[in-house]
Amino acid sequence: RSRAREAELGEGFKTFISMRYWHPRATQVVQEIVDYKPERVILLPLYPQYSTTTTGSSVREYWEELSYGYNELWSADKKVEETNICCYPTEPGFIAAQAELIAAKLEQATKFGKPRLLLSAHGLPEKIIKSGDPYQFHCELTAKAIIEKLGQSDLDWKNTYQSRVGPLKWIGPSTEEEIEKAGHSKTPLVVAPIAFVSEHSETLVELDIEYRELYEKTGGPFYGRVPAVGTHPAFIKGLANLVRSRISGAACQRVCSAEWKRCPCKPTA
Repeated sequence: RSRAREAELGEGFKTFISMRYWHPRATQVVQEIVDYKPERVILLPLYPQYSTTTTGSSVREYWEELSYGYNELWSADKKVEETNICCYPTEPGFIAAQAELIAAKLEQATKFGKPRLLLSAHGLPEKIIKSGDPYQFHCELTAKAIIEKLGQSDLDWKNTYQSRVGPLKWIGPSTEEEIEKAGHSKTPLVVAPIAFVSEHSETLVELDIEYRELYEKTGGPFYGRVPAVGTHPAFIKGLANLVRSRISGAACQRVCSAEWKRCPCKPTA
């Protein structure tokens, strides 16, 4: 994906990948960025929807790492412009990529009857959302934009949340429970991850293996899992457009109302 972004942006851009809970971590990547001596740094999250637990946490780790002795080195040669992109829950390229991949799987499902579409995102404890975290609101924006792009007015669909753990109350509806319902009613099912842009344990294991087994045990006729957007050309172009927009001086475009007080973008006038 990083090579695809560099190709889309053209000469003069260098992409660095930093992971939050795996290698390479910010400790390594910040040193690589400092050694590269860029004129400008733009932090681009691979979380389309903002949450304090994901994008917020990752950006905070980057700034904390810089503060561990790098700021002096950073400013020794020149002033470096730094900014970060908050979120892009309805970015046109991201939505177009999602809709194209979903449409192909829906077409397969229709051979078994009228399908149901689950637009699944990673869940969060309800208390985090109630604290003003805009993540669920952003996921709902993404889901509605995808459905509008698909243009199927009679489509049976739900925005659901997966990966629930622990005793706390989590946001819903639950992807797992909705999959079980669809299986019992013999409804062809298509499941699309809308908050994960790459394949990992929660798509390859949870969606592809565990949830598929649950659906098939209940007698469901068709289970189609939509792939993550990955390096889909429309998605990569959308990411490049976000970077170009920020370079041109565009400010963070807040999509949240005042109730989502933990959104990092300033409220519009």
